[in-house]
Amino acid sequence: MYQSHVLVCGGDGCTKAGSDRLICVLKEEIEKNGLKDDVAVVQTGCQGLCEQGPIVVIYPGAVCYSMVKPEDVPEIVSEHLKKGHIIKRLLYLENDGKVKALKDTDFYRLQHRVALRNCGVINPESIDEYIGRDGYEALGRVLTQMTPDEVIDVILESGLRGRGGAGFPTGRKWKFASGNRGNVQKYVCCNADEGDPGAFMDRSVLEGDPHVVLEAMAIAGYAIGASQGYIYVRAEYPIAVERLKLAISQAREYGLLGKNIFDSGFDFDIDLRLGAGAFVCGEETALMTSIEGNRGEPRPRPPFPAVKGLFESPTILNNVETYANIPQIILNGAEWFASMGTEKSKGTKVFALNGKINNTGLVEVPMGTTLRTIIEDIGGGIPNGKKFKAAQTGGPSGGCIPAEHIDIPIDYDNLISIGSMMGSGGLIVMDEDTCMVDIAKFFLEFTVDESCGKCTPCRIGTKRLYEMLDKITKGEATLEDLDKMEELCYYIKDNALCGLGQTAPNPVLSTLRYFRDEYVAHIVDKKCPAGVCKALVSYKIDPDKCKGCTACAKACPNGAITGKLKEAHAINRDKCIKCGSCMEKCRFGAIYKD
Repeated sequence: MYQSHVLVCGGDGCTKAGSDRLICVLKEEIEKNGLKDDVAVVQTGCQGLCEQGPIVVIYPGAVCYSMVKPEDVPEIVSEHLKKGHIIKRLLYLENDGKVKALKDTDFYRLQHRVALRNCGVINPESIDEYIGRDGYEALGRVLTQMTPDEVIDVILESGLRGRGGAGFPTGRKWKFASGNRGNVQKYVCCNADEGDPGAFMDRSVLEGDPHVVLEAMAIAGYAIGASQGYIYVRAEYPIAVERLKLAISQAREYGLLGKNIFDSGFDFDIDLRLGAGAFVCGEETALMTSIEGNRGEPRPRPPFPAVKGLFESPTILNNVETYANIPQIILNGAEWFASMGTEKSKGTKVFALNGKINNTGLVEVPMGTTLRTIIEDIGGGIPNGKKFKAAQTGGPSGGCIPAEHIDIPIDYDNLISIGSMMGSGGLIVMDEDTCMVDIAKFFLEFTVDESCGKCTPCRIGTKRLYEMLDKITKGEATLEDLDKMEELCYYIKDNALCGLGQTAPNPVLSTLRYFRDEYVAHIVDKKCPAGVCKALVSYKIDPDKCKGCTACAKACPNGAITGKLKEAHAINRDKCIKCGSCMEKCRFGAIYKD
């Protein structure tokens, strides 16, 4: 039996930061120090603290080391693992500079992990470790002790809503597809094609706990009477894809996928289908069309997939996070899950924290947690003493939450009431230096690129909307354009074929609602208050602060700065390309945006 376990984050972020090399060096040093039989090195999934990666957690004690490099390994092995001495310089510190037990840090203390319960805890490439954490027990209970209708009733009573965007009740979706069990071919699909900018919730579950999705899909298959499942996963997720392939192979070998599972007479298998990164394939009918081998375009509804879905057969589709909750609901009961969250939004929600925030990473909190708690406590606040300005939830389909709503409890209905939406869980934080017109333009440009082009309101309407925003950021628009833009937004929402087009105007509408003064400033004053839109920004040198060091002139790529050594310099506006290099190089604060 091992005396110590060294858990190294093997999520995508930490892998890119060198955790693979870290693991190799750790094993070499452990063997070199004669500790091979005493210390186990475990590669886990994402541990959440992405900003601090690579993360190394050592048990017993749950000592957390952050930003660990291969050159730190010999000291970790010789001092900590061999002598029991904690290496203070490597410890993860909270923003207050204090060392705390991992579970007592604000980042972890305020979380409640259900979907992420195994991420960062087990080796995702070991089915035995998953089983050691009650894995496949829920499937065994379902197949040996419950009827399909009883399974659906538990999911209904739990109040679980789909975590992929719209929040449709999961139990109701399963109920719709449950008729004619055994008489028609049915399918269970998993949407692992998250495409929102800054979103990595589903990827982290697949990388850190792939078996939970397989188990949940088998439970769903039993509930509705399906024998085949498909996981539609982004090809850009190579680690997730490889771990899913391994997990499926292991589950088949253990008899947990395939024929006669648990000697119950129930057959169920799962295959992967790789997506090419089309955002529209996050829409359920487009996803199913893609699995069928056709171009991923949405279909008109009705009929809904529960009646006529994949290969024209009854089909249910849920996303990764939704499935990750299912086994725990079965094991702990509907009341347990429903005791968390709010009246209409039960359970927890996983968020990918991004943007202007100290603790970028992955968090899971009960529904109803305030935005302030997520940003200021778990997220550690805004860097460099800047003020919080807004948060974008729901990605390109969502909207901006302004600072005035920072105390809003986050759940499906509250977000919709203020012009945003839950979406899959991306949460991008913005500070006072963010231009909200530019943010709306960024998300709309993404939507224009990702439109499948099938319907005119989305194909043409979003382009016209983007052109209007572009005119505003260049100072070429009029106030009449604002009214036209708003009218076009509602036309697209009312007439687009699928959810991508129907929600595309949301970032524009929410920024118009809360930051209309910034739009007016761009149009009337020809100024970008945040100093972001290049066409409306000019750089100036304060002669009283300029020391004539020539650093700015040397940095200018277009020779726009003139002046003699030790004399105040000047910027030629006609030659300035507004790259900002001069401002970055100035050590005296003499250059500013006007």
